[in-house]
Amino acid sequence: MPRSLFGRLVLLLLTGLVLAQLLSTFILLRDRGQVLYKSIRENLIIRTAGVVRLLDTLPAQDRQQLIPLLASPELQITLSGQPLPVPPLERNSALASKVVRRELLNRLPQNTEVLISIEGSLSQPQMPPMHRRHMMGGGPMSGPWAYMHGLHAMALFSHVQVQLQDGSWVHFKHGLSERLFDWPTRLLIVLAVLLISVILLSLIGVRSLIRPLRELRQAAEGLGKDIRQPPLDETGPTEVRDTAKAFNTMQTRLKNYIEDRAGILAAVSHDLKTPLTRMRLRTDLMEDEGLRAKTQKDLDDMESMVSATLDFMRGTETSESSQRLDLMALLESIQEDALEAGGNVELLGQVTRLYNGKPLALKRCIVNLVENALRYGGKADIRIEDAEEAVVISICDRGPGIPEEALKKVFDPFFRLENSRAQHTGGTGLGLGIARNIARAHGGELMLYNRPKGGLCVKLSLPR
Repeated sequence: MPRSLFGRLVLLLLTGLVLAQLLSTFILLRDRGQVLYKSIRENLIIRTAGVVRLLDTLPAQDRQQLIPLLASPELQITLSGQPLPVPPLERNSALASKVVRRELLNRLPQNTEVLISIEGSLSQPQMPPMHRRHMMGGGPMSGPWAYMHGLHAMALFSHVQVQLQDGSWVHFKHGLSERLFDWPTRLLIVLAVLLISVILLSLIGVRSLIRPLRELRQAAEGLGKDIRQPPLDETGPTEVRDTAKAFNTMQTRLKNYIEDRAGILAAVSHDLKTPLTRMRLRTDLMEDEGLRAKTQKDLDDMESMVSATLDFMRGTETSESSQRLDLMALLESIQEDALEAGGNVELLGQVTRLYNGKPLALKRCIVNLVENALRYGGKADIRIEDAEEAVVISICDRGPGIPEEALKKVFDPFFRLENSRAQHTGGTGLGLGIARNIARAHGGELMLYNRPKGGLCVKLSLPR
């Protein structure tokens, strides 16, 4: 069973159409075989009876002149004074001959002598039983083989001898071309064209039904990257319009919620910085130098934590638009900045194609990861894997790593492995959370794992 909805609908429709077409073909071919058999037999009987009645009305000397006019390529008519010997017939042929003889006698004068021999595939053992029953006067045939080449009782030859009123005999040798019973090529071509046309129209119809779902999926994926993306077109059938309208309503509510929260965060940031500034001014009036230094350091930590908290809560709420950027140049600039600051950063791999993303946000994400690697491991190894589907950037350090049970907790706000929250030992515990938010805003993910030989690796996946 296909995994996609398109594949399942196509499979269901094709199965139903093929089965319906096969059933229709079966019925058409069965009816064609029955009509063909009936018309052949009736034509033979009616034509034979008509010729006999006509010859009975003519003088003997005029009959021979009329015979060529009554004959045809399929029917040979000859006159003789004596009947020809009838060869022994098999049981099936003998029974069929009796059926034809009985129907022929019903159209001829009483006491007319009739001799019939049927030669052909009726005597062949591979003939289906329903053919025998039909030729012996039984019920109608069924099945597509009702007309198939080489399996017909009258497909080869029949010899009918009738005694005229004056005692002479007329011989009818009736043969049919086997091509008459060949597969009806034109009919099969018409049915095949009809089936193909219906299949193509069904594929087009299914694709048109699936297209709104595909657009909805793409819009849902893009919503995580850009909440301000254009709304869906509310067109199409009623169900599609209602779904698009509901999605647009959800997007509008999310955008309004984020904008409201951003406004609140901006106000909180302003309101918090004002008292912190007053407290910093008051510390300048303190006479105790030791107390003044401790108070100023606490204020610095508070201001740093407030800024970091606002950055974390703000996450990817930025008006920065996505653009085509050289990711390799961005990584090289981060490496140069770290080297100038005395850090040890090694860059391996290449990004050969431009990437569609937000330059400032990505730089902030990668800088956070590189600074963590330098802070805890002393060195940052940046390895790049550029694939068709995504760009994978792995940043590894040579530090002690993180316990397995804490690999997921480090993304929690303010979670740190150190007992102290001092800035010089570990920051505020928000850097990894901010980096993961930026990665997810680009449709990617951020994962952590410990290296077998020691150290922590951060894997940043950015889908194209």
